[in-house]
Amino acid sequence: MSKKRRFKGGEIPTSSMADIAFLLLIFFLVTTTIDIDKGLGIILPAEGEELEIKKTNILNCLINSQGNVLLGGDPIALKDVNKEIRRRLAENNKLIISVKAHEKTKYGDYVSLIDQLKRANATRISIADAE
Repeated sequence: MSKKRRFKGGEIPTSSMADIAFLLLIFFLVTTTIDIDKGLGIILPAEGEELEIKKTNILNCLINSQGNVLLGGDPIALKDVNKEIRRRLAENNKLIISVKAHEKTKYGDYVSLIDQLKRANATRISIADAE
């Protein structure tokens, strides 16, 4: 007299599946960190502040869409901007560099130019509108 056992198919308990999904969602939201881009650290003047500046104290620095730089009307390699700005600042410590970029200039080229100016200890930088 052998008894035959009937095997019922195995079931996965799904009653607490929503709770587990919710807890996992909360866990990943709490533990995930989001990197924040810092951007360029530039101190802007107060609105409405205008000063008359002598033309001899302004140096125009233009960058086109291909990343070519004109410094005072003369073409210069981007890597040489640092050296040239240091030389010109030694001649005139009141020099203001006016940076103007073409609207299609790559952001990386623009940031590289600003970095070159900062390495040259240029503290007076004017960012001109691209018209």
